[in-house]
Amino acid sequence: MTDTTPSEAHAERPGRMMSRETAEQPEVLRRILDTGAPAIRATAEAIAARRPRFVLLTARGTSDHAALYAKYLLEIRLGIPCGLTSMSTITAYGAKPDLRDVLAVTVSQSGGSPDLVASTRAAREAGAITLAVTNNPDSPLAAVSEHHIDVLAGPERALPATKTYTAALLCLYLLVEGLGGGDGPAVAAPLPDLAAGLLARQGEIKDLAARYRFAERMVITSRGYGYPTAKEAALKMMETSYIPALAYSGADLLHGPLAMVDNISPVIAVVTDGSGGAALQPVLDRLRGRGADLVVVGPKAQVEQASAGFVLPTGGVPEELQPVLEIIPLQLLAYEVTIARGQDPDAPRALAKVTETR
Repeated sequence: MTDTTPSEAHAERPGRMMSRETAEQPEVLRRILDTGAPAIRATAEAIAARRPRFVLLTARGTSDHAALYAKYLLEIRLGIPCGLTSMSTITAYGAKPDLRDVLAVTVSQSGGSPDLVASTRAAREAGAITLAVTNNPDSPLAAVSEHHIDVLAGPERALPATKTYTAALLCLYLLVEGLGGGDGPAVAAPLPDLAAGLLARQGEIKDLAARYRFAERMVITSRGYGYPTAKEAALKMMETSYIPALAYSGADLLHGPLAMVDNISPVIAVVTDGSGGAALQPVLDRLRGRGADLVVVGPKAQVEQASAGFVLPTGGVPEELQPVLEIIPLQLLAYEVTIARGQDPDAPRALAKVTETR
């Protein structure tokens, strides 16, 4: 069977490619654990031997949310300070920072955006240890980086990234565990089966999508490890259904944006089972007090206190790994809302699969 173009997929069934690639995630996660983990471990050991004192993370779009997840992992699990770079300081302003003993990690699905390549090349020239995390080992980004991790997701043709996102999360988790000498593959082993279980519950998501078919805007919030999930879910909703979706840390939501929450505009809370979920609890209480249409993605006890929700299988899954599962029902939600609104999630207007920024 030959691959279809976006226009051919639209002619057959809107969302065909996004649906297929979303469904491939258990297989991709299993592939990483079975075949990719040893190479990631070797890369982590080579980097750890050079004892980086700081980490800079560079990415855009969906990959930026994966990089934010890595920031939480590195700072919480290893105590290494991290920053998210502003590429324009190098590409537009010509800054030349001293990056000796710095690990510069660039995350990109395609590895083809010129600004990512230029900033990585500049970081290497400035003395950084450079690592590219991509779905394309033959990409320009991989070529200019000292180290490379292939997320092994296979071709992704739908414009909204799904399997490459969860693949990047798992690879970054394995990298960080490898840097710290942990046994990441053993801890992550349940993920493929748990992901398959989530995908089998698409009917629940389709019912939930009816709440958002006519939404004019929505707010998505979380804290800790769940915050990158909130940002990625908002992006998925905007790029597929065109609903303005605002992602806030729960702490930031209380510092002003809470004023726009009413009983009409829906709020989705991503509640991790752990410290992040506990920190979000005061925010959930305030949202309930305002009569918000609150939907929770998280543990059963939290879902039962909300207007609606989706229960995640968090039992036995460490908090730092829950983002790999949290995003899957939200990917499905973006898909189902878009289909319900009569649009095609495979081919959002005005977007290209590889975005070239400079």
